[in-house]
Amino acid sequence: MMGVRSRIEAITRRIAVPCVAVMLTMSAAHAQVPLDTLLSGVVQIKTVMDPDARTNTNLGREREGTGIVIDDNGLVLTIGYLMVEAQTAEVRTNDGRTIPANVVGYDHESGLGLLQAILPLKVRPLSMSRSANVKPDDKVIVASFGGVQAAAPARVIAKKEFAGSWEYLLDDAIFTAPPHMAWSGAALINHEGKLVGVGSLILSDANGHGVPGNMFVPIDRLPPILSDLIAQGRASGPARPWLGVSTNQIGDRLLLSQVTPQGPGEKAGLKKGDIVVGVGGEKPKGLADFYRKVWSRGEAGATVPLDIEREGEERHVDVQSMNRLDHLKLRTTY
Repeated sequence: MMGVRSRIEAITRRIAVPCVAVMLTMSAAHAQVPLDTLLSGVVQIKTVMDPDARTNTNLGREREGTGIVIDDNGLVLTIGYLMVEAQTAEVRTNDGRTIPANVVGYDHESGLGLLQAILPLKVRPLSMSRSANVKPDDKVIVASFGGVQAAAPARVIAKKEFAGSWEYLLDDAIFTAPPHMAWSGAALINHEGKLVGVGSLILSDANGHGVPGNMFVPIDRLPPILSDLIAQGRASGPARPWLGVSTNQIGDRLLLSQVTPQGPGEKAGLKKGDIVVGVGGEKPKGLADFYRKVWSRGEAGATVPLDIEREGEERHVDVQSMNRLDHLKLRTTY
């Protein structure tokens, strides 16, 4: 019997051939470029992590996905988990050229990352539009590396808050359907042929009504931090407190599904299976509210007072938070 993933892929292929041609033609005409030129800036990236990278356990040491060229100097935007803690990186264009790249910067709050090709890529950069102008029901293109054949039509099915288990929160995430199977770093392109989002996840329920789809980081998150990422590898200003835990919301319960080795939570005594019942004596209303209560305690380094339930008993734990980036094995070579 055909699996869920195979069924989705088959459905996507059937609708993609006629629809993507029409939408890409419209986008290319608006941008006044040929189709292959419009998508030439959607490239492949391959990375190899530091052998001691903290993220190797969950993400693997070798990673591969899509990058988006955003300027004439070979600056490549991607989703951060493809390049965070990278030791080496390379970029491959649609015409088969492979060029080494340097690590530029990573931003944990948005989830975006930057690489810099060491030689000219000779592609057309994708221009950015305003993701704030994207609306539910907008028709869009999701483009991963591989040219027209790797692009598919989609529809925006929601713009809403997204809370990830890894201490991650977006107020304005963009959700599309049907799902694109090569979502990591994929370009979300509007009808004008401009970039409005960067692919992050595939979800079985992307809109709260059981519709599978993808989640994109809105491109509006990049301009405010772009110069900082280029200059110093990270956004400037105070960092949020990081606990080093993964938290899943199950009904109204917040369950710690993972505690990062050598992270603040582990050092404070938190354990997998603990249930968060309070922050500073206040019960979180959900995962997003939990993060906001933690972050409201001050900058990274602040002590976060948690009330947890373990084996039916409540106990209090003070967690000395830290900056997430200071825990990682980051290399900026730009």
